[in-house]
Amino acid sequence: MRLKCKHLPQGDGRCGWYEMLPPPPPATPLKGEVKADWVVLGAGLAGLAAARRLAELCPDASIALVDARRVGFGSAGRNSGFMIDLPHDLNSHDYTGDRNRDLQQILLNRGAIDYMREIVQRHAIDCDWREQGKLHGAVEDHGIRALEAFAKGLSGLGEPYRVLDAEEMRAITGTGFYRSGLHTPGCVLVQPAALVRGLGATLPENVRLFEDTPVREIRLGRPHELVTDRGRITAPRLILANNAYAAQFGGLGLKGRILPVYTYGSLTRQLSPEELATLGGEENWGLIPADPMGTTVRRMASGRICIRNAFTYNPRVAASAGHLTQALAAHRRSFERRFPMLSDVGLEYTWGGALCVSRNGGTPFGELAPGVFSAVCQNGLGLTRGTIAGKLIAEHALGEESELLDIMLNQPKPVANPPEPLLGIGVRSTLAWKEWKAGTER
Repeated sequence: MRLKCKHLPQGDGRCGWYEMLPPPPPATPLKGEVKADWVVLGAGLAGLAAARRLAELCPDASIALVDARRVGFGSAGRNSGFMIDLPHDLNSHDYTGDRNRDLQQILLNRGAIDYMREIVQRHAIDCDWREQGKLHGAVEDHGIRALEAFAKGLSGLGEPYRVLDAEEMRAITGTGFYRSGLHTPGCVLVQPAALVRGLGATLPENVRLFEDTPVREIRLGRPHELVTDRGRITAPRLILANNAYAAQFGGLGLKGRILPVYTYGSLTRQLSPEELATLGGEENWGLIPADPMGTTVRRMASGRICIRNAFTYNPRVAASAGHLTQALAAHRRSFERRFPMLSDVGLEYTWGGALCVSRNGGTPFGELAPGVFSAVCQNGLGLTRGTIAGKLIAEHALGEESELLDIMLNQPKPVANPPEPLLGIGVRSTLAWKEWKAGTER
């Protein structure tokens, strides 16, 4: 079977997280013929975790990890930097859902955080790792009701939280925009591109990382063969960790079941000491909107603020100049609503990043074909679900057993989508309706 890789990672704007880092050392693109025991496609959170876990469990195996761009440049380095431990269902108005499924998601998310914490501490990865929890903020009446429902769900799960009134929210954020809030303590905040780059720089010795190496074709067989611009990799076992880009692989049952949906972020210039004094509040916090289609905000100790909102359905897995222009305008409006005292502060970077989601929240985790394993489709929880999916797919491929692996294997599979153009019409109209419904939460 031959799988054509028509859609490859593009520039998708200027990601502030990545561009603020020092230039990386030169890449090592693949050249010529490479043979390995394992090949992992995609060096995001899932691919990095899969390659690392394979190397830990099989120190004598040769593992090839390949990515079309530089580590940290792709979607794994483009999110808002929340390692969320609690339920975070983007299809729900308050992030929670079925109690048993929520409890399982908590176990998976915390398993990811525990695994990542150990790596970050052992290798002293400089990624602004902060175990300070996250805020939820509400503006409109429906947002306040969603927060109340979320709090009720957390109480039912036995999870701690703290309710915040408008003045307490102002004391933390410096803005009087939020009427109500809630703090949960288990979330970890990171600089996502720094984290991902640090993971790539500290891989075990038996992992060979090939960057700037787009895979043009995959020929499944015994062994599998990945064809690149200047060579090829052959290996008997393949792990797919290319997330939204796997949506094009119809021969493996992925096409028509997972969706590439883009979201967008902007980062301000560094605020002056006078502007920081005018803003007030705490110097470092992260806030998730009460409505999943609202605006995520992060303030960093470096003196910058990140705004994240806007969703588009991009089946070609690329953000156009028009998408970025529209996102920047939306970010500007959202920023000025929240921080009118900072009206002269410009947004220095704007970028897009691809989420991989399914309509029912299912995931194609497991063995898709002989020797082909999938760790794609994180449904909006890339930092935690990508990490745990990568770790567990390596263990599954090696015959390991665990409670967390059982949970992953028992997750629902993605349901089939309607054909185009009905799919595109439906997804785009649903996104537009949900964004409109979010109101000033956005």
